[in-house]
Amino acid sequence: MKHPTSRMLHSYWDRLRRARAAPERSEIEPGEIRNLLADSLILEIDMRRSAASVRLAGTHVCALFGRELRGRSFAELWGAPEADPWRLVEAVALDTVGVVAGLRGTTERAEVVDLELLLLPLRHHGETQSRVLGALSPACVPQWLGIRPVTRLQTTSMRILGHESAPRDAEATLRDLPEPANDTVPLRRGHLLVHPGGRV
Repeated sequence: MKHPTSRMLHSYWDRLRRARAAPERSEIEPGEIRNLLADSLILEIDMRRSAASVRLAGTHVCALFGRELRGRSFAELWGAPEADPWRLVEAVALDTVGVVAGLRGTTERAEVVDLELLLLPLRHHGETQSRVLGALSPACVPQWLGIRPVTRLQTTSMRILGHESAPRDAEATLRDLPEPANDTVPLRRGHLLVHPGGRV
């Protein structure tokens, strides 16, 4: 996992699950991950139809696609029937493991943004195949974000996380964050990357 949002969400999820394969959906406390909510999402899984839909999506995730995503098909975000992301969701739901994937988003003007998608299993009323917790974060925030939506996604990499524990330092970082995690992501201004900072 390269993005700080992915690392911190995985750390929080790992702390909640303890020795279990996945925590309960009801154990998620939004206040404890308030700095990550804008890039977070929850998927609802329908194993009979091999489909997933967006149950909740943060403001940054919705801005990336230029619309409210609640209730929409997860596959619809890829923008092409041949690019069905079900295999990502299926690995999480069937094997109760996490998945981290590299994605490339493209607008109608052929503008490109690299993204990291994290998907983690959740139990819901005792079932492990009905909900997935996730995060979708840009490697750097493009200047067109919120103006021109991403219309197509392409999966560029995929890694199964298994049942390894998150690093302890990521857990401490989540608790001590003074501001939203994505404030540290550089902003693209033309050919330059602007890193937020302050005066000393």
